[in-house]
Amino acid sequence: MASVFCFKNVIFGGACKIRNSYFGVFKSIESGPFRCFSTRVSGSEFDYDLVVIGGGSGGLAAAKEATLFGAKVAVLDYVTPTPLGTKWGLGGTCVNVGCIPKKLMHQAALLGEAIHDAKSYGWKVGDNVSHNWEALKDAVQDHIKSVNWVTRVELRDKKVEYINGLGSFKDAHTVQTVTKQGERLLKARYFLIAVGGRPRYPDIPGAIEYGITSDDIFSLDREPGKTVIIGAGYIGLECAGFLKGLGYDATVMVRSVPLRGFDQQMANTIVAEMEDKGVKFLHKCIPKSVEKLESGKLKVTWTNEAQQEFTDEFDTILFAIGRRALTRELNLDNAGVKVAGDGEKIDTINEQSNVPHIYAVGDVLYKKPELTPVAIHAGRLLSRRLFGGGTINMDYENVATTVFTPLEYGAVGLSEETATTRYGSDNIEVYHAYYKPTEFFIPQKSITHCYLKVVALREADQKVLGMHFIGPQAGEVIQGFAAAIKCNLTVNALMNTVGIHPTIAEEFTRINVTKRSGKDPNPASCCS
Repeated sequence: MASVFCFKNVIFGGACKIRNSYFGVFKSIESGPFRCFSTRVSGSEFDYDLVVIGGGSGGLAAAKEATLFGAKVAVLDYVTPTPLGTKWGLGGTCVNVGCIPKKLMHQAALLGEAIHDAKSYGWKVGDNVSHNWEALKDAVQDHIKSVNWVTRVELRDKKVEYINGLGSFKDAHTVQTVTKQGERLLKARYFLIAVGGRPRYPDIPGAIEYGITSDDIFSLDREPGKTVIIGAGYIGLECAGFLKGLGYDATVMVRSVPLRGFDQQMANTIVAEMEDKGVKFLHKCIPKSVEKLESGKLKVTWTNEAQQEFTDEFDTILFAIGRRALTRELNLDNAGVKVAGDGEKIDTINEQSNVPHIYAVGDVLYKKPELTPVAIHAGRLLSRRLFGGGTINMDYENVATTVFTPLEYGAVGLSEETATTRYGSDNIEVYHAYYKPTEFFIPQKSITHCYLKVVALREADQKVLGMHFIGPQAGEVIQGFAAAIKCNLTVNALMNTVGIHPTIAEEFTRINVTKRSGKDPNPASCCS
């Protein structure tokens, strides 16, 4: 027996091509401001309208949003302990072992630097400034646990059923899970895969036995000591940055290039800044083995691009060589869901997989930004489309992000390399400038690497394609400009915007030197 779903006030014109849903092929009934769909399947056979597999930011956002429209929702979440035994509560990577603890430890490092700067500003600070790792770790973990609790309460208040169990597909409309109470089968109208990913370990002797990852560092029950970070992506550089800022010896081993996927001029500037701060870099090197010595130290062996072999001893080895999507554990074949060419991620159209009623958001998506706010926004928009008659799809272009290295790097839009590849070097203009943060003057902090650039098209108004900023509070600076780029910001508009003085964000409004001109991008004074 067919049932009819009506969505009021969804107006559209012309022919409408609708992708199949769980119902089968929709038949559209157009009648003024109403849009009704006749379905071939009754919803009575399902336990839930939506089952979300994964309790991270994207899945939780979708689940909570769906309940606003009366959907019956369940969330499955279970954290498999790391090889070191680390585990955590509800909330996913961002809350537990990602953005939140990373930002807190980054802040701890910045505070240490600020204590030294304070002397120049007249503050009487003792000479024996020291840091307590255990106190920081406990404070960070206490905050995370409070967020875990608030998340549980919020799900309860919104009547989302939380199931602490691993989920995997038994068939296209059934997920099975095992909890402390035993096995359960959950049948749902829609499924959302939001399991995220976990760090990779290299296939070398001793890596799993003696190494840790970002899943472990924020709750490590001992001081990290002398640490080598294997990998120079944003996670590796951020960890190296705050470890050095907290007083630990930090070395980064770089296999190819730092911050792959980011603007490489900016990436190399960040590396130079970190080297000035005392972080060591081993370029074009690959680890070969890890061995635990009788002293308790960890002996790392690696080779460089000339195949020369080196060794050194460390207290901690942190692997940051990338992450894998947790799709293999889902038995996707049972549901008919296909993965992309990498064998792990799901290639979707507007978050919809090749199986019409199965969707995905977050880090499991193929060639999409692996960022928490992206997953959250995509999850909310998806639930609005599924249950609230929404029509807005997620826009994955021009997503802003920040690398929280000691001197932060914020970016939105295209890198210089990508813009050149896409439009040709003759069709883009790159404005750039070095600048002097006012707050750096009195403590005489280095301004060598305070730099920004704007990548634009060479046309009448010069549409801005990308903005890149290295300096204090880069995330706060780039966020506002991200909205401007969404509104088709032009260089002409940027130059005619009055800046707030004296701020570092105003430097974007004062750009006037292009790389093509060959002129000196250094300012003559703080107000030039």
